[in-house]
Amino acid sequence: MCLGKAYLEKNGERELILESVALVEIKGKKLRLSSLFGEEKEIEASLREIDFQSSRVIMERAG
Repeated sequence: MCLGKAYLEKNGERELILESVALVEIKGKKLRLSSLFGEEKEIEASLREIDFQSSRVIMERAG
């Protein structure tokens, strides 16, 4: 099973936020990410790209 990695992009650089992402929920202006292992992160960002082939989620800061 290949789960995604979530990255936050800023100034053309990508920072890894969470590995083994199993769920992305949109909560108003925030995204809640949950991993297969129960780790959760909530970040104020918007989705920029979801690449299933490369198993990655790219986000960018809201605003």
